[in-house]
Amino acid sequence: MTRLLSWEGFLLAVLVLLYAANTLASPVFLTVGNQINLFQLSIEKVIVALAMTFVIINGEIDLSVASVMGLAACAFGTLFHAGVPAPLAIVICLVIGAACGAFNAFWIVRFGLPSLVVTLATLIAYRGLARVLVEDRGLGDFPDWFDRLGQRPILGPLPLSMLVFLVLAVLAWVILQHTAFGRKVTFIGANRAVADYSGVEVGRVKTAIFVASSTVAALAGLLFAARVGAVRGDVALGFELDVITIVLLGGVSIFGGVGSITGTVLAVLIVLSLRNGMALADLTGHIQSGILGVLLILSVMVPTIRDAARRLFRGRVHGRAEEA
Repeated sequence: MTRLLSWEGFLLAVLVLLYAANTLASPVFLTVGNQINLFQLSIEKVIVALAMTFVIINGEIDLSVASVMGLAACAFGTLFHAGVPAPLAIVICLVIGAACGAFNAFWIVRFGLPSLVVTLATLIAYRGLARVLVEDRGLGDFPDWFDRLGQRPILGPLPLSMLVFLVLAVLAWVILQHTAFGRKVTFIGANRAVADYSGVEVGRVKTAIFVASSTVAALAGLLFAARVGAVRGDVALGFELDVITIVLLGGVSIFGGVGSITGTVLAVLIVLSLRNGMALADLTGHIQSGILGVLLILSVMVPTIRDAARRLFRGRVHGRAEEA
């Protein structure tokens, strides 16, 4: 009963209704090809959303993830065209992603600056570096094997990016729900001061989270480059808003301390099916963006809505108990 009354239970009900409505609206919605396409067109965002879940539960925010995606993609294109072997270029780009996260964490942990301010600044800085690397060019002509990784199925009908998402989702769920590190992430987000006095390694946990966030973003940028087969300076521009929308809709409190990977995955399915349903209904991109903007506002209100629902439920139960 408690699970059904949770935010995850509500999201599951919304998801079922969305799938039913989309299925009635379009006979192709439930086909395997459309479901794969549903994920494939936004897979990089949902991969980054898994890491962002940890960041926001910890009471922080990372606005630089989309810029890190763009920087990693552009760095790969630049390195490859400079003669660096593609496998080595991939490793270098992942290291660049980790370095971006470490740089963010340095200012947040060492100097106590708000993550909103730091990552807003690095959002601009990392995007600027990406544009410097490629200027106004579009870089492509990557190795065939690299393009195939992003454009063709690897296991059954599933492309590499979807396999990466599934593996990371399971790994993130295990870490957040069933490890000491996951409990520390939530504990710090719920009450930073108490965590400090309890001897929790707050700085190390936050550093690990930001490094992981940017490394996953760099991986997503490489997957984007493989899927599209080319890179430009505006790769993943604005993706951070969709990522944050997904995480907040999943029930993660913007104030930290509350959230789950299950909620994030359900929110992923809702947002993707909503986008897909709107596309099948021939709604324009501007209308889709507007609807998702409203969804972002509503998702910020999730903690208030959830707490009000719980108080209402408890009040009714208490009232019935007194009547009995």
